[in-house]
Amino acid sequence: MDDFGLPDLTDVDPARLEADIREKLEGRRALLEAIASSQAPTTVENTLLPFELEAQRLEEAVDVLHTFAASVGGDEWHAVEARLNPLIVEHEDDVYLDSRLYDRFKALGSAELGPETAWCVSEHLKAFRAHGCHLDAVAQERLRTINREAADLTTEFGQLALKAQLAGSVPLTEEEAEGLSESQKAGLAADAESNPELAKGKPCLVVLRLPTQQPVQSALARADVRERIFEASTSRGDGSDPATDTRRIVLALARLRAEKAQILGYSTYAQYVAAQETAGSTRAIHSLLEPMIEPAQRNAEAEHEALETYAEAPVAPSDWLYFRDALAREQFQLDNEALAPYLELTNVVERGVFYAANRLYGLTFSARPDLHGYAEGVKIWEVRREDGALAGLFLGDYFARTGKRGGAWIHTIRQASRRGGGCVVVCNNLNVTRPPEGEPALLTWDEVETAFHEFGHALHSLLSDVEWPSAAGANVPRDFVEYPSQVNEIWARHPEVLANYARHFATGEPMPEDLAASLSAADGFGAGFQMSEMLQAVFLDQAWHDRTPADLPESPDDVEEFEKATLERLGIASPWIPPRYRSCYFNHVFSGGYSAGYYSYLWSEALDADTADWFRTVAAKDGDGGLNREAGAKMAAEVLSRGNSRNPLEGFERLLGRPVDTRALLRRKRLL
Repeated sequence: MDDFGLPDLTDVDPARLEADIREKLEGRRALLEAIASSQAPTTVENTLLPFELEAQRLEEAVDVLHTFAASVGGDEWHAVEARLNPLIVEHEDDVYLDSRLYDRFKALGSAELGPETAWCVSEHLKAFRAHGCHLDAVAQERLRTINREAADLTTEFGQLALKAQLAGSVPLTEEEAEGLSESQKAGLAADAESNPELAKGKPCLVVLRLPTQQPVQSALARADVRERIFEASTSRGDGSDPATDTRRIVLALARLRAEKAQILGYSTYAQYVAAQETAGSTRAIHSLLEPMIEPAQRNAEAEHEALETYAEAPVAPSDWLYFRDALAREQFQLDNEALAPYLELTNVVERGVFYAANRLYGLTFSARPDLHGYAEGVKIWEVRREDGALAGLFLGDYFARTGKRGGAWIHTIRQASRRGGGCVVVCNNLNVTRPPEGEPALLTWDEVETAFHEFGHALHSLLSDVEWPSAAGANVPRDFVEYPSQVNEIWARHPEVLANYARHFATGEPMPEDLAASLSAADGFGAGFQMSEMLQAVFLDQAWHDRTPADLPESPDDVEEFEKATLERLGIASPWIPPRYRSCYFNHVFSGGYSAGYYSYLWSEALDADTADWFRTVAAKDGDGGLNREAGAKMAAEVLSRGNSRNPLEGFERLLGRPVDTRALLRRKRLL
């Protein structure tokens, strides 16, 4: 490890890392036994401090494992992950079901402590109760069994979902690729070259992304090709390919989670999850979401009618993106192909994402080509605060590769705290199609916004300033974790930021004013579609997890009907817009830690929309839209630096001076 705390990621061997994690598990187990069996009076120094520091050591090794399993992939890494995940879950049960440790933390909870330490102790006590430490031995043993089985199943689901993305790839001839730009064709050609058995001799290969709608559908001119890709996407995991059928896992996980919730004293798993988050209850979640259904459907129907009028023909679900973009070109002169030359990846990151972070938070970024990531193409930057102090290292892993899971995400390899020391090492992942050697990586507008979004998560780590490791960075409730990242998206369109990064990759010329204006003019275009697909996914997640075991389907063949009945009952089903994720490839929910928590994207967006209004109005100076150091300093002080060192909602309310006003979200989504 160098001075920055960056492991030698070029020399990580699966077997050695597995042995290291097993050793750290045993080391932590021995330490916690010593704490639990100690007869000395409980203190912060002899209980909380070693508890936190040993957890940090283990977590850093596990984070490296998850980095390689998700971002590199392959059978060997997946096998290690499958062996270790149940052990890690079992270890957490050993920790939080130990009544002796629980008693020591209760003793700390009644002591005179500083506010950060008191909150940290209260969060650990909450975790003890959430694990069932207060229950009898029979109930605890059943919970252990459920957690072990669920750990195996979530790992299996994630690995099958990844295999299904690749197995569902669609090869295209040159004629079938009509409508794609030369850059897009070159990227698909590279995927075909990397996967010749899937390309079947054809020059282009569409490897599926995680969401239902595939970005390439927006440009493909032939309706039959769009339909073929759409069918490949929506049939993932549904049994049509027995090798990647996930329906059995969906049912088993939903049933295990429902049983777990009842053992812990909750009617359903959704109620159990909500009680651990800032929402507090499923009633609060539904109070936010259900009023959105009718106006979202109304907007989506109006959008569909407009598309069919434009197309002068019926518009199927597979056609939506194609005609949406075509209509945007006509109405707003918003042309993705015309935008692309001005959205080159390095410019977007260094002159856009980093520029906004500098203007708001005073951060500076220096490329470190001497440091190496875990895969080809991973870039590393050294990040420093305004006073020159080291904030950490930022890794950008922006390109898709075989074995890497779909979507976009953040992972933290190392987090810093005052008690735990260290240097932040944080990585953003996207899945941009890698261009041929020597060609520029040109992004879609969605990918630009995703780059800003994921960096909002990174800011949560880089600006963290807390006492305890478990409170650092994005270690906040699930329904708050997306809030900083969603706020950071607003800077992608900010005129000053856009002017700084939107430059032609070859000439350096700024984006023409009419193109830049088209982005602003089209802001909110297609909101009905976006809300419909999102709400469908949210309510599918809630449906699977807001049920008792007796209310869940029995057979894998019932999964599709369960989906259909759920959406129709709520009035959110659409013949033109499918859910953003169907159950059988809903990785967030059945593998990614968002079970019963996918609502958090919209819950957090309510905070985000209100904060965006605050930046544009209260925090703005001389018409700068809030892009100033004073506004950034307040955002950092109240939200980004605080992690989970206090109730996160307190930070939001201190920032704005009041609780959230959800009308801001309704205005953004054009639901008012």
